[in-house]
Order: sequence, then C-alpha cells, then structure tokens
Amino acid sequence: MVPRPWRVVRVRRETHDTKTLELEPTEPLSFPFQPGQFNMLYVFGIGEVPISISGDPQEPHRLVHTVRAVGAVTRALCSLKRGDVVGVRGPFGSAWPVEEAEGHDVVIVAGGIGLAPLRPALHHVLANRGKYGNVVLLYGARTPRDLLYRKELERWRGRFDLQVEVTVDSAGEGWYGHVGVVTTLIPRADFDPAETVAWVCGPEIMMRFTVQALRERGVSPEDVYISMERNMKCAVGFCGHCQFGPEFVCKDGPVFRFAEIERFFRVREV
Repeated sequence: MVPRPWRVVRVRRETHDTKTLELEPTEPLSFPFQPGQFNMLYVFGIGEVPISISGDPQEPHRLVHTVRAVGAVTRALCSLKRGDVVGVRGPFGSAWPVEEAEGHDVVIVAGGIGLAPLRPALHHVLANRGKYGNVVLLYGARTPRDLLYRKELERWRGRFDLQVEVTVDSAGEGWYGHVGVVTTLIPRADFDPAETVAWVCGPEIMMRFTVQALRERGVSPEDVYISMERNMKCAVGFCGHCQFGPEFVCKDGPVFRFAEIERFFRVREV
C-alpha cells in the first residue's frame, strides 16, 4: 500500500499524447514482475493511476511504463522530466500465460496503446523463442502517427522467426502499409488454429471483434486471453471501481481467459 520512490531516467515520446517512462529505484532494489501485470504510479501532490508495465521482464531493476495523457494524473506523468521522482506500488494483477503457451503457436493482437501491456509478453517469447511455434504480432492503430514503438516494430519486422503485420484505420500521405481494422489482418496470419494461444488487448469493441475473428479461424475461446484494464483505482479490490460482473479486474485480472468471462463480456455497463 505504501509507494516506493523511483526516479525517471529516460522519457521517450511515442505519439502526440503518449510517452514512455523508464524508471530506476532510488535505492538498490529488484522488482520482478510477470508480463501483463501493472503498477500504481503516484505523482506527488496529484494522485495515482494504474499503468501496465511495458518493459522487459528480464530487466527487474528498471521499470518501463507507456502512458497516454488522458487525465490529471496521466498528464502529470507525461510532463515528468529526467531526474523527477514518482511513487510506485506493485506489481499487481494476473499475467499473460507465457509458460502455458509453450509448445503452441502464439498470436498477439493489439489495438492502439494495447500494445504496451503485451510488449513484456512478446519480450519473454522472443527471449525463449525455441519454446514456441509460430509467433505472430498483429497491431492496429487509428493513424500512422498513433503507432507505438516504431523503431522496435521495425526491428521485430526484420526477424525471420516473427510475423509482424501492422495496419491503420485511416492512412495519410506517406503510408504504404495495410489500411483497415486489425481484425482484417487475422486471415493473413500464419498459425495453426488448433495449436494456437491468442493474447488480445485494446478497446473493448476491438477485442470483441478480434475474438469473433479468431473463432472464425478456428481458435477456441479457451485459448484466447484478453486484458480488461479499465476503471481500476485502488489495485486491491477495496473501492469497487473495477468490478466486472462477479470479478474485480485489479485482483482477478486484468488478464482473463475469454471463455471464463464471455457470459458477461457482451453485457453493457457491467
């Protein structure tokens, strides 16, 4: 419950409203986390907010968080400079089933800033590449200027053991890639539906249609996992802001097996 001080060591602008912060502890500290978990980041004098960990799990001495400026706390986080100090509580929540997926094809589908919670999982898979079958990353954003991790995407696309497909909803001048929603990339992906585990993160409407498209390809709902990061506030299930049917997203999620929440995933205002 008590935040620990971490110092900002690097700030990288991703898009017009999104930045990636790299943090190091103010005193020697190891901070192991699992792909898919989140931290509570506290800006002194303003408040705290849950943000997914988007760094490499193999680097427990450095935290990476990608933040979009949408509220008072996130705007304050995006205004931080190198040397500033923030409070960190965590890690919290469930994780992507990276070990359970060993021996299977892995399909990662991200929409917008949803790539940030999936990035640690992809780092883990690539660090243990021999344990997985085909690995596919399908990433969609609204426009080319909304794409995250551009340099990293280029490096990933240059690998022979990873299929990367990127699309935008609306293209401008200079964009020669795919145009359309991210679900249009699923028919192009190379994977065996009967041997596939899929991890999906993005806006809820995007996840809904992505799951539908994966099912049409033959992927079982038992093998699809989604991240339901929304309305989290306290991270420990006290406030009730993140109640999702009978579940609390902060305690029982944010990563859920789709088959377990399908019955109320489509219910509005749950």
